[in-house]
Amino acid sequence: MLVLLPPSEGKASSGRGAPLKLESLSLPGLTPAREAVLGELVELCAGDEEKAREVLGLSEGLRGEVGKNTELLTAGARPAGEIYTGVLYDALDLATLEAAAKKRAARSLLVFSGLWGAVRVTDRIPSYRCSMGVKLPGLGALGAHWRTPMAAALPEAAGDGLVLDLRSSAYAAAWKPKGEVAGRTASVRVLHAPTRKVVSHFNKATKGRIVRSLLMAGVAPKGPAELVEALRDLGYVVEVEPPKGAGAGKPWMLDVLVDEIH
Repeated sequence: MLVLLPPSEGKASSGRGAPLKLESLSLPGLTPAREAVLGELVELCAGDEEKAREVLGLSEGLRGEVGKNTELLTAGARPAGEIYTGVLYDALDLATLEAAAKKRAARSLLVFSGLWGAVRVTDRIPSYRCSMGVKLPGLGALGAHWRTPMAAALPEAAGDGLVLDLRSSAYAAAWKPKGEVAGRTASVRVLHAPTRKVVSHFNKATKGRIVRSLLMAGVAPKGPAELVEALRDLGYVVEVEPPKGAGAGKPWMLDVLVDEIH
């Protein structure tokens, strides 16, 4: 099973250990694209601060994030699972998983990123600020920048198992499963049951809990239908819309219904 996650806007501080080594990151086929984004981002932030803040879409209160990006090549690196914070990652709570579940997380979780493309939670990266919605002056829109290298690297990462897609729309645009891979992909959204509406906070929190539940239970569904059964066994209320017709090349759409917003 491969689980696709969005990153978090908020991030923990960089570590005090060794700095980033691009060649050590998972999905080495993304290295040239990573080098291009990293190089332009550092140059942008080391130059005109106001321009960098505008390009990155940062408020006045987040001005310090520009300076953080200037140090990406020298700052200490930490496992991505420690760098990403926020609602989803708080609910997932990787640090408190038992040993077997941590190993499953290392194998199955893939976090999408405007800067790195996608990384495993064990990949060591520095803290940074660069969303997928950014349009760099030289490279252009990052979503478009990542599509070609992702199209080559992600099917291999997906292997022949289930792909559980929990990304937000901006990150989903960087890679859309196609063909046979799409047929074993399940996209999940979380709805407030009484209103049938998505509420951002508990949507993220519930997705974090879903991943944690699957990792702790040690279940590895081979396809979307088995995922539905596994989630229901774990106590989730799931509505499913299988692809119409033969379903070849189309992902399944799963709605997880939650009564309480928390």
